[in-house]
Amino acid sequence: MSIDKSKIKKVVLAYSGGLDTSIIIPWLKENYNGCEVIAVSGNVGQADELEGLEEKAIKTGASKLYVEDLTDEFVNDYIIPTVQAGALYEDYMLGTSFARPIIAKRIVEIALKEGADAIAHGCTGKGNDQVRFELAIKAFAPDMPIIAPWREWTIKSREEEIDYAEAHNIPLKISRETNYSKDKNLWHLSHEGLDLEDAGNEPQYEKPGFLEMSVSPLEAPDKPTYVTMDFEKGVPVALDGKAMTPKEIILKLNELGGANGIGLLDIIENRLVGMKCRGVYETPGGEILYFAHKYLETLTLDKMTAHKKQELAITFADLVYNGQWFTPLREALSAFVTSTQQKVTGKVRLKLYKGNIIKAGVWSDNALYSEELATFGEDNVYDQSDASGFINLFGLPIKVQAQVNAKNAAKAN
Repeated sequence: MSIDKSKIKKVVLAYSGGLDTSIIIPWLKENYNGCEVIAVSGNVGQADELEGLEEKAIKTGASKLYVEDLTDEFVNDYIIPTVQAGALYEDYMLGTSFARPIIAKRIVEIALKEGADAIAHGCTGKGNDQVRFELAIKAFAPDMPIIAPWREWTIKSREEEIDYAEAHNIPLKISRETNYSKDKNLWHLSHEGLDLEDAGNEPQYEKPGFLEMSVSPLEAPDKPTYVTMDFEKGVPVALDGKAMTPKEIILKLNELGGANGIGLLDIIENRLVGMKCRGVYETPGGEILYFAHKYLETLTLDKMTAHKKQELAITFADLVYNGQWFTPLREALSAFVTSTQQKVTGKVRLKLYKGNIIKAGVWSDNALYSEELATFGEDNVYDQSDASGFINLFGLPIKVQAQVNAKNAAKAN
């Protein structure tokens, strides 16, 4: 749907203060009749990236900046349900994917309150985020015009963006040499571009400044770190015996995991828009949390539920990755996941060592594991002779098929 530019007087912009959105403010004013631009930044834990943001937004032409603290909602309503689902997209822990819907939802709320004529974002036409933002916008403001400058302007590269910024005296925190495309929140940090675009290049984990949340496993301590985590119905509630909120636990796990080189992922993933791309991710606390939760589920979930949950985790991850958070299917899957978590209560102990997470003990009052049944020693609870009848019945279809095959072979001869 083409946009009637004459009707665009006020635009709400999803604003991060990064390269893309920094130049979009003056570009919107130049190309949409000097429209008012209201910048909105959703705080999902990007920390220092929010410093000086208001001054920068106003200097580059925005009339105001909203900075919305979404961190608790982000953890409780998006991160934890995804971890409980065990959802991974090709091993990627979905750090950017589930941050976009919550930000877009809040942007829509502000746009409606401000009486905006359009919503703008800085996502490229090659990436997944344009889909994630726009599907969320459609879920809450289906008739709202959406401006995506990357699909309109003549700028073709990040180098040309820097040229535009310099020509418009827009201050940048990056240089042409350190211009990785990054996304940061309290869950992860992603790196794309530059030398990483060549799949043959090893990530520069040991180069000072490359990693921000983690260290290289080569630089991690020679002594392991032990950590215990308590869960109630699949939700982390305590760390090393201290009651904490899920957000506090994730932030502390980021420290512990990062210091031990946990959570580094280098993958070539299949983007929604059809191409493969390479990304390097730092998700130290996230990898520990996923590991601990899955470890506890091995003790507390029955076989059929666990296996069906594994199957549906792929679907759940696809929905999150593809920006379909606000859909009936995602909601239905979350209802299923919540049901499976009713007995996922207990304690997990892990050993962190040079990029590795090592199991060090798991306990639950709801444990389905029975040492009495599983023992290789003498026991009085399992009659091994029962296995003969079970095998005969379980193998009956195989036996019948073999008999039919033999009979038909004999006829053929």
